[in-house]
Amino acid sequence: MTFHPKAWHSATSRLILVYGALFAAWGLILVGVIQWETTRYLNNVIDQIIVQRMHYLAETDAARLPATVDAAGLIDPHGVMSVGLFGADGHVVAGNIRRLPAELIVDGKPRLLAGGIPRPFRADGVVRARAVAIQLPSHEVLVIAKDTSTLDGLGIIVWRALAWGISLTIIPGLLGGFLLRRGPARRIRALQEATDPIRQGDLTKRLPVSRRGDELDLLAGIVNTMLDEIERLMNEVKGVCDNIAHDLRTPLTRLRARLYRAQQQIAEQPESALLDACVTDVDGLLARFRALLRVSELEDRNRCACFAEVDLAQVLEQVHEFYAPVAEDRGQPFSLDLSPLSPVRADGHLMFEALANLVGNAIKFTPSGGRIHLRAQMDKLGPRIDILDSGPGIPADERDAVTRRFYRGDNSRTTPGSGLGLSIVSAIVRLHGFTLEIGEGDYGARITLYCYTPEPGQLARPKALPADVVESARATA
Repeated sequence: MTFHPKAWHSATSRLILVYGALFAAWGLILVGVIQWETTRYLNNVIDQIIVQRMHYLAETDAARLPATVDAAGLIDPHGVMSVGLFGADGHVVAGNIRRLPAELIVDGKPRLLAGGIPRPFRADGVVRARAVAIQLPSHEVLVIAKDTSTLDGLGIIVWRALAWGISLTIIPGLLGGFLLRRGPARRIRALQEATDPIRQGDLTKRLPVSRRGDELDLLAGIVNTMLDEIERLMNEVKGVCDNIAHDLRTPLTRLRARLYRAQQQIAEQPESALLDACVTDVDGLLARFRALLRVSELEDRNRCACFAEVDLAQVLEQVHEFYAPVAEDRGQPFSLDLSPLSPVRADGHLMFEALANLVGNAIKFTPSGGRIHLRAQMDKLGPRIDILDSGPGIPADERDAVTRRFYRGDNSRTTPGSGLGLSIVSAIVRLHGFTLEIGEGDYGARITLYCYTPEPGQLARPKALPADVVESARATA
């Protein structure tokens, strides 16, 4: 199984995204505070300027005040500082402000004019400004306003600086995050590749540990320690089982020989049938022990060294030729359907043993008159072999258990056997790195051998059999 994490689902990528978001948020807050403090400071400066100028003009002689106001307007042709003198009826008397702003309160306090000061000769026509207005003893109203475009421009500069700062930080950050993510991703792939043999049963493999000593190396070390203990325990259990099977074979063989001799001596007496049953039971025990030792032998990964290119079509023809007479004796049509197959690297004798075991089970559990169909074809990744029969099948809740040693399902408890046949098949399949799938066919059981290691979701249901075959099988099932 190969795991491909999404680009931005790694811990490094998420950490970079989190830090980038925090930086952007902190930059916004920082620039907001700077702009607020700058605006507040400059507003105070502007207010002081217009209040001082208002104080100067208010102290001017009333007779010379209109001329002074006009002169103040003339020395500011760009309208940065606006001055206006209005009569009691609101008409302009002097200055460069042509209309008294409606929102301006005449109380001597500086304030922002959101609507701005109307200045017809400027391109925008209205100028945002801070203004102050007082009423003179002559009931005239004196207004002084200062343009805040400088302050607004400063705010724009600050926000542009923030935008450039964030962009110049995030873009290299994303690039650096991509480069930083590649290292851990490569190490994860290396760990994944190292776990594939372990998952297939080779407990001698260990996860790679680098010199960095980081979290991945710590985790790999913990897993390796766990694998050491698992391997030790498995070897102890395997050694005990193998020793028991090996040590008991000799006394059981001697016992069988003695029972056989005794049976020959009393062949004509009634006790002969009892001895015959005892010999049969001893033969069953010996068969179980041989199967146990066979499974242990197949679990030795060193056997892979003798693998070679195997023609599966030839192996399947041999299996069909071997079991066709057995199926014929039981009245079971046994068909073989072969498509061109590519060679696989395997042990031909073991492949014959596994397929013969599966076909033998299909013949044994299929009722007399049922059908067995052996089929092989190419998948996208390699050959696939299907063994289909019209028997009772294997319940879904038992399909994982039937490959365990000595397990016998409800449908097979009354059938002779040791419960080790599928264990041997499973050991052969694991030794080759193939995949065994137990499912339901069109009319009974289906066992599929994928002569490759498929990815999750790639196990496809075999194509349906021809309709006449299905109907015939259902009629005889």
